[in-house]
Amino acid sequence: MQHTYQRRSPARCSDDDRFSVESVVLFSHLLGAFLLVSGIVVTGVAFEAARRGQTPLQIATLLGLARVGALLVVVGTLLVGAFGFWLVELGGFGYAAGWLDAALALLAVSIVLGAIGGRRPKRARHLAVAEINARDASSELRRLLDDRGARTLNYLAALLIVVIIALMVFKPGAA
Repeated sequence: MQHTYQRRSPARCSDDDRFSVESVVLFSHLLGAFLLVSGIVVTGVAFEAARRGQTPLQIATLLGLARVGALLVVVGTLLVGAFGFWLVELGGFGYAAGWLDAALALLAVSIVLGAIGGRRPKRARHLAVAEINARDASSELRRLLDDRGARTLNYLAALLIVVIIALMVFKPGAA
């Protein structure tokens, strides 16, 4: 039995046969969200492993990996923001939706908390590189790694991202 396939020209394809702009924008927004969350996980795991490191070489290596995670967070945040704003326009949600306003405010707070909380780990990475040939981590390096304030800010920033995801999924108050 032989099958023949007719190739239709793009001009004749129905909307169901093509990728819509909204689908591509949603995919890009979700890709950004995955990159953002993945970056948070990579950064957090690498940082916690660095806190348990014994030598400046181990610590510098792990904090270097955390830096890659932070880059994923930045890229993910940019994608989420850019394509999220586009989705608002395409979806006709309007910027007066409470869940959207809350998500945007929480994202801004999360960015600020993460930026402030990331200062100590950044200084720790620089110090670990400077001490890379030392046998053990200095007390100053340990102090930077064990800073409770920085860890609290970073974990709070990550928690806010989880809240934002819940707002995006459930859209409380949306009609």
